Amino acid sequence: MSIREIPLRSVKITDAFWSPRQKLMTDVTIPYMEKILRDEVPGAEKSHAIDNFRVAAGEINGDYYGMVFQDSDVAKWLEAAAYSLALKPDGALSRRVDDMVALVGRCQQPDGYLNTYFTVKEPENKWKNLLECHELYCAGHLMEAAAALYEAAGKDELLQICIRLADHICDRFEKEDGIPGHQEIEIGLLRMHRATGSVRYRDMALRFLNLRGRDPAWFKKHTPAHPGVCYGGYRILPEDSVYNQSDVSVREQTVARGHAVRQLYMLAAMADAAAETGDREMLDACQRLFDNITQKQMYVTGAVGASAHHEAFTVDYDLPNDRGYGETCASVAMMFFAHQMLKNRPDGRYADLMELEIYNAALAGMQLDGKRFFYVNPLEVDESVSGKVYGYEHVLPWRPQWHSCACCPPNLARLISSLGRYLWSEDEHTVYSHLLIGNEADTRFGRIRLESRCPWQGHAEYMMLDGGDFSLAIHMPHYVSDYSLTVNGKKVVPAIRNGYVYLDRFWQPGDMAAISFDLPVRRIYANPSVRSCAGKVALARGPIIYCFEEADQSAPLSSLSLPRDLKIEPIPALPGLPEEMICLKAQGKREILSDSLYGDFPPAAESCSLRAIPYFAWANRKAGNMLVWIRESICL
Repeated sequence: MSIREIPLRSVKITDAFWSPRQKLMTDVTIPYMEKILRDEVPGAEKSHAIDNFRVAAGEINGDYYGMVFQDSDVAKWLEAAAYSLALKPDGALSRRVDDMVALVGRCQQPDGYLNTYFTVKEPENKWKNLLECHELYCAGHLMEAAAALYEAAGKDELLQICIRLADHICDRFEKEDGIPGHQEIEIGLLRMHRATGSVRYRDMALRFLNLRGRDPAWFKKHTPAHPGVCYGGYRILPEDSVYNQSDVSVREQTVARGHAVRQLYMLAAMADAAAETGDREMLDACQRLFDNITQKQMYVTGAVGASAHHEAFTVDYDLPNDRGYGETCASVAMMFFAHQMLKNRPDGRYADLMELEIYNAALAGMQLDGKRFFYVNPLEVDESVSGKVYGYEHVLPWRPQWHSCACCPPNLARLISSLGRYLWSEDEHTVYSHLLIGNEADTRFGRIRLESRCPWQGHAEYMMLDGGDFSLAIHMPHYVSDYSLTVNGKKVVPAIRNGYVYLDRFWQPGDMAAISFDLPVRRIYANPSVRSCAGKVALARGPIIYCFEEADQSAPLSSLSLPRDLKIEPIPALPGLPEEMICLKAQGKREILSDSLYGDFPPAAESCSLRAIPYFAWANRKAGNMLVWIRESICL
């Protein structure tokens, strides 16, 4: 038996940190997003996504509005709604989902084709421009929604629609070469394969992956001229094969390049395909890219994609803090990639990455109230230039209600509402616990209850509700250097492999394994090749990365420094933040400002108090300056 995830419906999160956030999804964020898609939120960016379907179905008069991939906003909302129904039965939401699925079905063409842009605006150009037009991308997201509704909510109406859509795609692209301009259909087809058992869908996903990069000039040869028409937020050049990773065969790629979300969706599909087929070459390529990204192209928060130009990876160690892009979708996709890698082998590096993303770069993409969203996640913000000066237009000190390109908010909603999928996996001998998040899981060996005080305290307990003869493998986070592990109150010395501690025994009902560890404040230093972090330090405690907001300091952030040897202490939440939150305090240095631009002597300095908050919580009290990396001084 290969490693498999434990299905979402077999896991119930009961966690002090994450249960309220899942409740926020079901009660606030997912209903709010539905209103956005219906254009019912005053002051928010217009969506028109649902009306696009109504126009395509011939039910209202009008034109298509929005990005060429606007359909995917509805698809991702349907996927999030499926997980919401699994978390909390809701008859009214269930009926609205059914109505929306029925509307989607009324837009489907007799041959199975389904895309509102080309149905309404350019029916003569279906499938003619795979580079820019996102038809396969939208289809992939709709297939993910179909699989989610079927698996999490027991609904098969959208699955039947997507079977016809998938068959239409297979009928066309089994016969002719085609490369998706934005990777995603591969993920959708693999999920359809598991939902339906159709090997045809798996093979079509593999075909799309295998064709990429075989002919680096494919898009240049097959993209029609369309002067005056721009299908996205910016022009994609057919000759720029690096942008969509089509310059090199997927098995030969060695470094992350080009559009970050495209790269990561491709890697998630590759890792999934490798697990399905045992393709070692493909898995090795995934591992090379994983290493390159996490060791040379990832921010300390887990954000990736340093450049606003084409939302892209650049080169190793190029990680500017104040101009960084770090799209929320890319952080969500990093979670997807790590999760798929865990299907291939249990390795603590993948679980560590999931933990980093979900507590930091991904979670920062949403306001604490669940109604505002960042698209871009920089590590330093200065209101005097952010969102105003050329080169900083993308960097905002506050989260908007919505975005004209709204891929990120529903992506984050579908991740948080399906978080139970990421907690466990199992094989014929072992149950793997990847994240220390409180939950109750029904595994092939019986039920296990995990009670956790993380991320604020280092303690977790596993209670066996049934028992059996198996090994419990618990991921030990990379920041834990010392721990106490007991079974039924007695200390044990477990086997340790690849970041997991293994407890192999015949478990009795009521048996309990407990782990305790300290969570000291850690100072993190960047590789000297990262220019923007030279002479600076970042702070972390457990999985949480911290930042400094100017509102909590007594001076401009650029004038502050943190002495190297001074103690940093955890403190209760600062005013305006949730009371369970742990913040940090330290004595620092403040350079005294002067009127001179330059001088012959270093600025005078004095002692000051510094306060840091979790990065995911910044810009919740008011807009303002922020930084993650603070200058480090040798002494006071």
